[in-house]
Amino acid sequence: MLVLTRKVSESFMIGEDIEVTVLKLMGDKVRFGIKAPINVPVHRREVWEAIKKENLEAAKAELPGLEAATEALSSRRKTEIDSTNPKDE
Repeated sequence: MLVLTRKVSESFMIGEDIEVTVLKLMGDKVRFGIKAPINVPVHRREVWEAIKKENLEAAKAELPGLEAATEALSSRRKTEIDSTNPKDE
């Protein structure tokens, strides 16, 4: 773990694109400002953990009818391919 000491209004960089600035000290709390590209998600740790948990649960979820729908689409696709490619007789 890298440990840094910064004063209010001082910054540090993470890679080329992320700048973290100390904005305010309030007793035992520190307020940071974070500049990052729009495609870089920035979350408090507890929010990030909740998102991760939700994603894992969603990946495990069984969706009613999903298997039947997948089979129906596969059959339909096969029928479409067969009808556009008639076999030579």
